[in-house]
Order: sequence, then C-alpha cells, then structure tokens
Amino acid sequence: MTQTTDARVDVGGLSDGPDVFARLTSPYRQELLAYCYRMLGSIHDAEDLVQEIYLRAWRAHETFEGRSSLRTWLYRIATNACLTALENRKRRPLPSGLGGPAEDPEGPMAPPPEVTWLQPFPDRAADTGSEDPAAIVAARSSLRLALIAALQYLPPRQRAVLILREVLALRATEVADLLGVSVPAVKSLLQRARAQLDQAAPYEDRTSETSDARRRELLDRYATAFENADVTALIGLLTEDAVLEMPPTPTWFAGRESIGRFFASRVLTEPSLFRTVPTAANGQPAVALYRRGPDGVHHPHAVMVLSAHEAGITRIVAFRDPDLFDLFGLPRALGPAPAGTGRSGGGSPAPDEPAS
Repeated sequence: MTQTTDARVDVGGLSDGPDVFARLTSPYRQELLAYCYRMLGSIHDAEDLVQEIYLRAWRAHETFEGRSSLRTWLYRIATNACLTALENRKRRPLPSGLGGPAEDPEGPMAPPPEVTWLQPFPDRAADTGSEDPAAIVAARSSLRLALIAALQYLPPRQRAVLILREVLALRATEVADLLGVSVPAVKSLLQRARAQLDQAAPYEDRTSETSDARRRELLDRYATAFENADVTALIGLLTEDAVLEMPPTPTWFAGRESIGRFFASRVLTEPSLFRTVPTAANGQPAVALYRRGPDGVHHPHAVMVLSAHEAGITRIVAFRDPDLFDLFGLPRALGPAPAGTGRSGGGSPAPDEPAS
C-alpha cells in the first residue's frame, strides 16, 4: 500500500485569490483523482468528482483554519463527495463478479446486461512524479485492477476507511476527525473492511511483484501474437488457470484451453485484423487494440489490461469501450502499418508504457 507523508503546508495565502488557491491545492489533484477512482471504480466519475471537490474547496476555503493539513482538509471534502456519490449506487463489477465462467467458448454469448461496469485507470493519470522505486511499486499495487474490483464489495464507509488508513496512511485520529466518528469506530470499520476484503480479493493480489523486464516481454509477445493471429503463441503465454473477461459482455472464460478456443473461433481469424499500441493501466501492462474497418483503417476496439506474473499472463480484461482511448492519450485511428516492424503494429509509441 502507498504511504504518503501528510506534511503541513503554508496556507496563509489560501484566501489570496484563485491563483494562490490553485498553486497550493493543485499538487494534490492526481492523488485525489486516484482516491476517487478507488472509491467509485470509474475514471469518468472520478474526473467529474475531482472538479466538484475543487469547486467545493474554493467555496469553503475561508473556513480552513490550518488545524489540520491542507491535504487532510481536501480529503475530508473528497470523502464526503464520494460517500454522497455512492448513495443508492450498486457496485461496479467485472463479469467474473456476476456468475461462473462459460463452458462452451464457441457457444452463444450472453447479451450485455444493464450493468455499470468497473473501468480501468490509465497509469498516466496516476503519475505523481515520484522517482522512488518503492513508491512506484506501492502505487501500482494500490491501483491493481483486482484490488479495485474487490474494494467494490465493501460498504462505502468501510471502503473509505480502508483506503484512507492503508493506502494513504492517514492516522486513525485524522480519519476519525475526517469522518466525524470516534477512533474506536474507525478501528472497527477497518477491521471489518479487512475481513471482507480477504474474502473478496482474487488470488492475483497475493502473488509477488513481477519484474519490469518480464512485464515488457509478455506485453510485446502478446501484442505480436494478437496481430499475427497466432493462437498457439498466445496460448503459450497464458497460465493454465488464466481468465478472460470482456465487459460489457457478461460471458467470461476460465482456463487456457477455453480462452484459446474462443480466440481461435471468434477473434484471431486472420493476421493484421488487429493492430496494437502498448499502454499501462492500474499499474499493469495493457494493450490498446484497434480493429480494421471496411475502410482499411484500424479503429479503437478495446483496452486489454493484463495481469502478468513470472509464470505468464493470468488474467485478461478487455474493456470494449472506445471512449477510454481519449483518457489513455491514444490515437483515434491507425493508418497503414509501418514497414519493417516485424508485425503490423510493432514499434508503436506508447504514451502509457510501464516505467522500467
């Protein structure tokens, strides 16, 4: 989990106009965005809420007396905004959170249900400028897709306490003051949140961190196999118990054999049908997938987030939402593939490629 020093800042000029206010509060924007995403499970909703948080903070800036740090004060506003936003909302799931895997990879796919799905979080939005390797690894772990999915099972107040205490490293007294409850109440909420998270957290989050070199290798080999429609090569990258999910389709598959049969029969039917651009989401390697249209141009199709470990790829979550491409800073179309790349999209620049 991430630990961030909650240092006091000079807030004497907080009321000296919007420019000074922006200068003092803007350093917290990225971490507030990540916090709202952890709470809501949606990058779109998190961005909208951060705008609201800063508007609320500006309107209330004269009430800030410096008895807590500016960071803690902003988190109080953010937490209240998140709890309000979560009222009467259902959790954002992944397909595996709605039922068991499909048994026939070549059978009919279930129609999309009326479900508001979990969304990925682009690594570019979580960049705080830290050069500390330990801080980078901790930030990755606290945004891991499987963890965010598990957090959605917690009641909102438990979710807030767990994130504030174990991700943001606020003291129990600060969280109690922030929520307007007692310290024993914070400890009780945290204990219940930990117990429920242990039941909901998938096995991926219990494995050791994968080396950057291994992540890059798996990402490149996965992209090459996909673009060349090489099902055999792709299957060779998967662990035996790998999982494939494709929101908004609720149908999902478990096991290397089932995933291979699905890709062979429905997706990887010809080389160069797809092109890829490497990216990163939730501290994990990811691939932006473009599908060739009737015009010969490759258009946004899906952002595929990979759980990569030393043994291979354990989970693929293909978010089939073209609107995500803008958030990831990705092009809206890819023209003819460059010559001499070794694959149709090889060597494409990656605005969000995982840091080495």
